[in-house]
Amino acid sequence: MTNKGKCLELYFHIPFCIKKCLYCDFLSAPAEEGVRRAYMEALEQETWARAREYGDYTVDSVFVGGGTPSVAETGQLTGLLAAVREGYRLAEDAEITVEVNPGTADLRKLAAYRAAGVNRLSIGLQTANEEELGRIGRIHTMEQFRTTYAAAVTAGFTNINVDVMSALPGQSPESWKRTLHALLELEPRPVHISAYSLIPEEGTRLWEMLEKGELTLPDEDTDRLMYAETKRILGEAGFRRYEISNYARPGFCCRHNCGYWTRQNYLGLGIGAASLIENVRFRNGDDLSSYLEHPLDCREEIHALSLEEQMEEFMFLGLRLTKGVDVSAFRENFGRMPEEVYRDVIEKNIRDGLLEYGDGTDRLALTDRGLDLASYVMAQFLLT
Repeated sequence: MTNKGKCLELYFHIPFCIKKCLYCDFLSAPAEEGVRRAYMEALEQETWARAREYGDYTVDSVFVGGGTPSVAETGQLTGLLAAVREGYRLAEDAEITVEVNPGTADLRKLAAYRAAGVNRLSIGLQTANEEELGRIGRIHTMEQFRTTYAAAVTAGFTNINVDVMSALPGQSPESWKRTLHALLELEPRPVHISAYSLIPEEGTRLWEMLEKGELTLPDEDTDRLMYAETKRILGEAGFRRYEISNYARPGFCCRHNCGYWTRQNYLGLGIGAASLIENVRFRNGDDLSSYLEHPLDCREEIHALSLEEQMEEFMFLGLRLTKGVDVSAFRENFGRMPEEVYRDVIEKNIRDGLLEYGDGTDRLALTDRGLDLASYVMAQFLLT
């Protein structure tokens, strides 16, 4: 295994899709082939340039997200990964993930990804119900998902995540359970499942349709029932919940996302991509035309985090993980125990049954009830 030293995660944003889903508020949109090609060329240019800046880091994970990265030409995406291998110090055991959507990746494309070193796929299903897929504007069917999943297995992928979403318009607990069971019936089963509850975002087409009464969401009690069924069904199937919305078989937690939650250094490349390097946050601008013209001159919102902001992030990001916050690591980073900074907050939430110490006193974690009220608890750790 590579001697990693200072580690870095790489994130590539590919903002293109076939059709924007009704609920999507990400930086993504359809684009003609020429624009997509120009963007991938600019992204590769940025990749090479940043390699010179971060050559003393070891890259231990790569995540290609979007949008729908699999709409890019195969050679362009694999060329991007070749630039990473040639330009960066890539760990031998690096986790390399690409997001794909059903209907945009066939066996030939997935086999090319695998040959290029991709060792993890994240496939967006959202629901196994055809009517629900239509209500949220997905472009694929359940059968197309099965075809894509089977192609991924044939291509040699053993580390596959599937994204699903509850509390969709018109969704019932019975329909949601059928979606979960459909995943468990796959051969072989996925080793990771991301199960999110839909949160309508203002400015999306879904938001407008809900405001006009064209669609309705399940009520809060139904949403909570779906949430409880997720924990029960996936738990009984051998999946461990390791983060608020993520479940994995042993050994298959998403290393890249865990890096976000534990504040590892990460570098975002492409429009809108965010970065955290040595407690400095910055992001690339959102304007596509500007990026295509000047991909190396797009950084903005550069902010050096204060000590208080670093402690805030350490706590509210770390509490997303079911194992909680590493108390010893907090002391090593900040020279103080969490109780010295957050005594009243910690004691109150322990009394309320929302926080607890695990592994002796080495970790501070949300209880099962605390996970249900995670946003409420985590907000209390804001100092500024």
